[in-house]
Parts: sequence; C-alpha cells; structure tokens
Amino acid sequence: MRREITGFSNPLLKEVRGLREKKYRKRAGLFLAEGLRIMTEAREAGFLPEMLFRVKDRDVHALEISLETEVLAAGGDVVETNTEIMAKLSGKDNAQALVGVYKDHPTALEDIDRNQSPIWLVAQAMRDPGNLGTMLRTGDAVGAGGLILIDECTDPFSVEAVRASMGAIFTQKVVQCRWDEFLTWLRAGEGQLVGTSLQTELYYQAATYTAPCFILTGNEAQGLPDAYEAQCDVRVKMPMRGKADSLNAAVATAVMAYEVLNQFRTAPGQP
Repeated sequence: MRREITGFSNPLLKEVRGLREKKYRKRAGLFLAEGLRIMTEAREAGFLPEMLFRVKDRDVHALEISLETEVLAAGGDVVETNTEIMAKLSGKDNAQALVGVYKDHPTALEDIDRNQSPIWLVAQAMRDPGNLGTMLRTGDAVGAGGLILIDECTDPFSVEAVRASMGAIFTQKVVQCRWDEFLTWLRAGEGQLVGTSLQTELYYQAATYTAPCFILTGNEAQGLPDAYEAQCDVRVKMPMRGKADSLNAAVATAVMAYEVLNQFRTAPGQP
C-alpha cells in the first residue's frame, strides 16, 4: 500500500523511530536500513523491506523505482514523506532519502554449515557497532560464511552497525551465542580456531591455516580472555613497528582474513 505521512504526531513514525533502540528492535523483530545502496544490496540478497519510507518530490533513480514496485507487489508499504520527518527517523540532519524497515534474520548456531565457506569470523564481546559492521563487510569481501558473536556483543542490527556493514548484514550469516556453546559446536566437527594475541611469538604470516578456519578477535579494550586463548588451535600476532601495541579490532580481523584467504588461494588443494 502506498500512503503519505507529513505530520510528526503520526503513531507509525513513533513506532519506526523506536527501532533505533535495541529493546524495541527485539520486541518487534525489525530493524532499520538507510540508503539506496544498502537497500539494493539487501534486495539482491533476497530481502525486501516491510515498509519503505521515501522523500517525495525529488529526482528518483531507476533502482529506487524498481525497489518500490517490488515492495508493493510483495504486500509491503511505501510511505512518502519529507526531509524533516526522514531526519527524525534516521536521527541525522543529512538523512538518506530512503529508509527501510526489515525483519531481522539471526541464524542459530546449529543451522550453520561450517563447510559452506573456508573462512568464518568470530568476535568476542565486541562493543563498537562500527567495528562490528566493518567485520561484516570484511567477511563479505573475503567470502566468509558469516560472523559469530560470542558473549555480550553490540547489536548487529543497530542502525550504526547496519550502516557500517554497507549491506553485508544481508549477505553474511549472523550468529549470537555463548562461548561454551560455540566451543562445543566447533569441536563436534572440523574447524581450526585461530586467535589474535599478544601472548605468542608466532607471526600471522608464518602460521599455516586450514579450512574451515575460524578467526577469533577479542574485545577492543581487553582482547581475548586467557581461557579463550588457551582453547585456540593457533595463536598469532602482527608486527607492531610503531608505539601502538595493537591494531583496531576490525582492522586486525581484516588483515587476518586476507592472509587466510591468500593462503587458501595459493596453496594446492586448498578451497
């Protein structure tokens, strides 16, 4: 259904704006994605918004017209509004001209096929949504199977994480579980657990990686707990030539992911 909303007091706007908060997202099972690029990525991955909010009276890209048509054909809503209301929805003065309301799509750990991809990313107690979104984007870039979130991580369906993922929230499986659940599942089949650590003499390019490889990155401030490091099959570090003692968590994950990918690309018999 197509409709127009121009008043700030409309109850639907209040409900949709509430999706910026985790408790409302969890209650509704919905989340927000902004911008034509991310929403096009979602569409190509097979996801259409339940509701599509758009700023009216402007030049419209052909991809947006096609997206609107598909949303309406699928029984979704297209809501036309103005830039002021869109800024309220997005929380930004320079808001995107499109905002979509999507069903969240977490994956259960037991539903993962570990052999679907040779690379998987694992994050422990990741707090920054920008880092989490960047890890999703990295996973998409290297063809990883998904991102497994251990312990209390930031919400992968927050506006900030979705924005940082640049659409990878729709292409990567996202699992949330406890460490003991993950470890039990991992050891029930094949899988090499590789942890980034300062407590090792093995540099990341000197290690040998095997598929499926699970790259484990710890919390931004504390890194991996000692008990978690002890369970890793391989612990590796990166050379630090300056005064910094570590890399940003998302950057370190990307460096690791591309080294693993490079080994798999060049080694005979590897995926």
